[in-house]
Amino acid sequence: MIYLRSLLFALGQWLTVPLFSLAALFTFPFSLLTRYRVVSLWAKSMTYWLRFTCKLDYRVLGAEHIPAEPVVILSKHQSAWETIAFQRILPPHVWVLKRELLLLPFFGWGLAMLKPVAIDRNAGRQALKQVVEQGRARLAEGMSVLVFPEGTRIPPGQKGHYQIGGAWLATHAHVKALPVAHNAGEFWGKNGFVKRPGTITVMIGEPIDTHGMKADELNRWVEAWIEDQMATLAGSRAA
Repeated sequence: MIYLRSLLFALGQWLTVPLFSLAALFTFPFSLLTRYRVVSLWAKSMTYWLRFTCKLDYRVLGAEHIPAEPVVILSKHQSAWETIAFQRILPPHVWVLKRELLLLPFFGWGLAMLKPVAIDRNAGRQALKQVVEQGRARLAEGMSVLVFPEGTRIPPGQKGHYQIGGAWLATHAHVKALPVAHNAGEFWGKNGFVKRPGTITVMIGEPIDTHGMKADELNRWVEAWIEDQMATLAGSRAA
């Protein structure tokens, strides 16, 4: 039944992405926030579809920590789940991502309407400049910026290298950083077709005032907090 339910969820995704992507193109004349509200309807609907088809739900701890003003969100990255569900859980935001994703048919078109912070990952320190320039512009438009510091999806129980880009943006734009941990990879693995039933836990930390902080200091603090929460989630599962 798990495979059948996962197939049903996938069919729902495949059938609706082209429709929402084409609808997203018609939001071009409107503000970025209005575009987000329209485009994110797809992701929000998918969280309900996931719960209905795969019996996979989530709970949020620390939602009261989400500030009203735009922030830089620094999150653990384990699966595709968070790229969908965060659009329902977190305030309006754009992603920092590799610009090649914008070329993907349908999905990339809808993504482009949200004006993500699209960077050339091979540009070295120039990529940091791109993050700060584009990130500041999105923050000024009232959007938070979501960064996965590890850069790629990391399987449960493992830790990747925390790159400095997100911390660099937060400290140079003088906005708060919001750390987020979760265990989505336990239910929806990296590149995984199968979605296992259960409840994903999302843990949101207190926003960090970055004034006077260096980027590497903030990066270390965020890494320590996220990995500590991941250990707590692993411990509660083992218990």
